[in-house]
Formats: sequence, C-alpha cells, structure tokens
Amino acid sequence: SMPPEILLKIFSYLDALSLLSVGCVNKLFYDLANDNGIWLKIYSSCLQPKRTIWKMKSEQTEAVPLGCAALHDKKPGYWKKEYILKQTAAVKTRLMQLVKPLDPYTGLPFKNKEAMKVSGLSWIIVLKDKNGKEHVIEKANLSFKDTSVTILWYSTNWPCLDVVSTLKLFGVTPLFPDQSKPPNKNGPHRRSLIAEYHLANLSDRSVAVGADKLVQLFSLNPGLLLGIWKEKNEIAFVMVSLHYHQLFERSTLGSATVQYAPPPHKPVLDDIDPEYGLHGYSLHLDMHGRSCNYLCGSFKNLFCRKGDIANGYLRLTVVSLKDNRKHVPLTGTLGLSWETDVFKGNVKDCCVMDLTLLDEIGKPFWCFSSPVYMELSSKTSGLYDYMGHIYTTDYADSEGKVCVKLVWLEETKEYIIVSLVLYVGTKKVNNWYGTTY
Repeated sequence: SMPPEILLKIFSYLDALSLLSVGCVNKLFYDLANDNGIWLKIYSSCLQPKRTIWKMKSEQTEAVPLGCAALHDKKPGYWKKEYILKQTAAVKTRLMQLVKPLDPYTGLPFKNKEAMKVSGLSWIIVLKDKNGKEHVIEKANLSFKDTSVTILWYSTNWPCLDVVSTLKLFGVTPLFPDQSKPPNKNGPHRRSLIAEYHLANLSDRSVAVGADKLVQLFSLNPGLLLGIWKEKNEIAFVMVSLHYHQLFERSTLGSATVQYAPPPHKPVLDDIDPEYGLHGYSLHLDMHGRSCNYLCGSFKNLFCRKGDIANGYLRLTVVSLKDNRKHVPLTGTLGLSWETDVFKGNVKDCCVMDLTLLDEIGKPFWCFSSPVYMELSSKTSGLYDYMGHIYTTDYADSEGKVCVKLVWLEETKEYIIVSLVLYVGTKKVNNWYGTTY
C-alpha cells in the first residue's frame, strides 16, 4: 500500500546487490528497482578517474551525462544493464591479467588460485530425478594440482540413485565479486554449464574403476567419478577433475543451459611435409590422488614418423619398453582417497591422470584430467631388468588414447612405468594444422 514514490526514494539508498535482490520480490518492485535515475548514479559512482601513462580513447574519457536525456531517452533498466556489463568487463580484465603468465613447463596459467579468488568462482552439481525435481549440492572440497583442480562433494541428502536421471556440473560466479569478503550464496550470480552426465543405467554408461570395503567407483567422461555405497547402492560422494586448460572459459562463459563452445582453432602454419609426421611436441604428465602426487614429469621433443601413422592415429612414444634409462617410477602407495561426513577410505590402484600435450610452439594441443585405474595384465613380464607383475592403464576420448604399462616391484613396493604411448587422432591433427595425414 505504500506509494511508489516513497518506495523509489527508499530504493535510492540501496546498493547494486540489494537492488537486484529486491527486484525479485514482485512485479512492482522489479519495475521500481530498474529505475534509470538510481542506476545512473550507481554507474557514475564507479567511474573513478585513474592515472595512466597510456593515452585513453575518446569514448573512455567522456563524462556520463546526468541530464534528462540520459534518463528519459533510455528504456527502463538501461543503466542497470550498463553497470552490470561494466563490472563484468572489469572482472574479466583482471582475470586476463592473471591468466596471461604461463608456466614454461605446462604451457598453462600458473596463477589459477589468484584468478579464482578474483572471480569468486565456485562449482556446484545439480541432480535431477525422474520427476523433474532438482537437488543442488553446493558444499565442496577443493584440491589444487599443477594442471588441474579436483572437487569433492559429499552430503547426507543425496537422492536415491534409482530415481536420478542426470547430473549437471556448473561453474558459479557472483555477479559482483568482492575480494574483501566471501561470496554470498543468496546474492545475484550466474551459472555456466560445464558438463551434463546421464546416470540412468549407470553400469552401462560408465566404467568401474575400483572399490574398497565401503564404496565402488564409476567413471564417466569428462572427469566425473561417482562413489556408490556397496550395501545400499546409493551415492556416497561425487568427485570431478577439471583441467586448467579452458577452465575459466567453461566455468564462466557458458549459460545455465548451454555449454561454452570454444572458437574454432585457426590452423597453425607447418612447413614440414605431412609425410614426416609430428615433431617437436612436449608432454607434461601428472598422476595424483586428492592429497598426494605420484608422478610429475615433463617429456620434450616427442615426434612420430610416417610409419607411426596407422588406423586413424599418430603414435607418439614417450617412454619406450626397450630403453630402460627413461623408465619412470611412481612415488608412494597408489590410491585415491575419499571422504564423507562420517567415513573415509582409499581405493587402491586408482588415481587421477592429468595430461597436457603441447605442440611445437608450446600451445596446449590435447589436455584432459580423468580418473584412471591399474589393471593386472595376463601377460607375463618379458623384461630382464624387472621381476614383477605387469599392469596397464588406458585412457581414451574423442581426441586420442593413452596406453601405459607398469611393473610392480615387490621388493621396493613401487610401480615403474616401462611404456608410455600417446595415440593422437588424425582428425584432431588435421583440424589443427589444416593438413591431411
């Protein structure tokens, strides 16, 4: 019953976040909270002059008009939209400055933690049941590695696995991030859909990657690990590994319904005839659990010859079975740790593999982060330097395959990588270089 003029006067004392929140109450509040007069003052207050040695463009130095034309000639909500766009652009500029410096070994930004703090980025999962009801799980534990971040969710309110149809992974950023205080989960924010997983008929859609006394693990590409209680056949936890390559784009630039699609790659001019295959590639490989690293290695000058191209793949041999000088040990007892509110555990012979393959100019060519597991091979060891069981670890996606062979040394209680081979799809290479292999 309060007159709109009085409400408008009250709203004029609110800040941007409060205006956006009060605009969600009803239609009247929404219209009043879009008032151009209020938002023009907020917009003008954020234009603080800054000294700079660079010559500013004329449109950047123009003063914001405060006359009637700036108010009445614009549609309601115009200055609110302009303010949001300006604040978003300012955050994006700060992010670009942070992610610009690259690690010389991985070719990836190395100030990822600082960038996440500036953007206020977090991640949530949304489980949707067959009736259309959504269950949002927000609380997550983060674990940062050289080339990826591992996110673990656990809750006492998981819906029954039998009725869950899909799981969606979102990146969430506050509309106006404030580094001085933690993000307000009830404040205005945007969601960016990263991936959607179909959980119906889970055993048919996923790969079983190990188990302990309490849980069984199932993996779905890209990077999702689902822990299921053995006795109840219900969700225990959800773990996701995200590679830093395009992490911020996928987590911030998508919409709530559509995933971010990176721009098409412009072919790199290559003066080497395709008959010679690939050359000058570099690999950075991490194998880790949630809290410990088992392998962190870089391999330079990878190449393939014409004879290494077969069945739609180009083969890059990183570690050769015959060259024992380049065999690589894994440090520590291999296993993937997990936890819930009550229980903790560790699934043996299972870990997360982070792969970063750089082309000859040091640009990320093929990247992923995914759970993998060790499988005992039926073949006996033909290696004279090692006496132990042979294990294999394989990974495959639409861009390529990774094949790893390891020997378990009982005396020293460690794995030794005796063979590591990458198979890169010719389709991927042809799109990258505009050639035909």
